[in-house]
Amino acid sequence: MKQKKTKHRAGFVAILGRPNAGKSTLLNALLGTKLAIVAAKPQTTRTTIQGVLTLPDAQIVFTDTPGIHKSSTLLNRRMMDSVRAAADGPDVALFVIDALTPFSDEDSQAVDLAKKIQGPVIAVINKIDWLDAKPKILAAIEHYRSLHDFAAYIPVSARRGEGLTELLAEIVKHLPQGPAQFPEDYLTDQPERYLASEIVREKVLHHTRQEVPHAVTVAVETWEETATLLRIAATIFVERPGQKAILIGAGGASLKKIGTLARQELERLFGRKIFLQLFVKVHAGWRDNPAMVASVDWRGI
Repeated sequence: MKQKKTKHRAGFVAILGRPNAGKSTLLNALLGTKLAIVAAKPQTTRTTIQGVLTLPDAQIVFTDTPGIHKSSTLLNRRMMDSVRAAADGPDVALFVIDALTPFSDEDSQAVDLAKKIQGPVIAVINKIDWLDAKPKILAAIEHYRSLHDFAAYIPVSARRGEGLTELLAEIVKHLPQGPAQFPEDYLTDQPERYLASEIVREKVLHHTRQEVPHAVTVAVETWEETATLLRIAATIFVERPGQKAILIGAGGASLKKIGTLARQELERLFGRKIFLQLFVKVHAGWRDNPAMVASVDWRGI
């Protein structure tokens, strides 16, 4: 008896949730490569990031988004605009839930956004590897079940890659039938220059105090390629002289450490030798400066 051929599915999947829920870690885990920077700081992701996963019977175009939060600056408002745009009409949405964090009013507002999505929304209960007992997972599922009729409830650990096979199967099940939208080897819409600036910003987030992260943005000033070397010069912008001093450190030690870690990761990412120069400049109030905020997203440059 001839086996029935599985019809190909393809579509767009938005990844939504509160800050620090693990959305970018989940995207990287699903793609099997690092595409979005990750840090234990709110609002690490500042713009939508597209990542494409091509499977034998499906192609999934993921859109990672900034965390759902209250908008206080022009940068924050632009971030939330990108979240709402991503939530407008995806074929499937993933609503990522931090299983470790007690439910709050902000979580309730995030669920309200999920309710407005027309297509199926899958509740992804993340960070299950940190929980002490299974009842906590079940309690989280039951609580969110009482708030909205999600299409499914999938417990995962994005950090350890647990539950991803089940999640992918659930996503594919809800995708429409159709051909792939991108070539098989296509991964992202982000230019290399933007990826480089984000890797530098990630290292800043990992190695500075609490007051610095939100005040930092990175701009690649020069990009020169030769047969044997890629030369990158980037400027780290902060809002106050005190933040600049923290970034540079005593004798330039902090900036040197950030540069070394960024260069090593960029060499792994791009597979070539890199010469990286970093500079630090103060630009007071850049988060409310339209030109500076536009540059946070490479699409606005």
